[in-house]
Amino acid sequence: MVVSCPTSEVAQRRVLIIEDNPDGRESLEFLVRLWGFEVQVAQDGLAGLGKALDWKPDIAIVDINLPLLDGYEVARRVRSALDGHVYLVALTANGGSENRRLALEAGFDCHLTKPADLDELLHLLEVARGTEGVADRER
Repeated sequence: MVVSCPTSEVAQRRVLIIEDNPDGRESLEFLVRLWGFEVQVAQDGLAGLGKALDWKPDIAIVDINLPLLDGYEVARRVRSALDGHVYLVALTANGGSENRRLALEAGFDCHLTKPADLDELLHLLEVARGTEGVADRER
């Protein structure tokens, strides 16, 4: 279990979670809030896109298989509108190399496969405040 907490500088970062599974969404929201981040959630791609454009999060954790608008299209549109102002994390059950390639092409900064390693997720959230030099690794 992850016991480390983000620094106060990171604690003010805004994280948008776009996940259609209620249990997964609520669990991730609880955890990210526990780590000290400001969090909003959406349950489908269209709602997530709207929240991203209105709220302008620093970080968005996006499932790929979303209703109404898939995660790839959410990433493309968010990247187009907020380029340079949001760090996009694909968190998905689609773990193959082709899925990773598609995620990166759509504009995601990194690709994590569910269930994500919590230490790795916290590290990504902490590092995302300065995304230059953050290398995407096979996960």
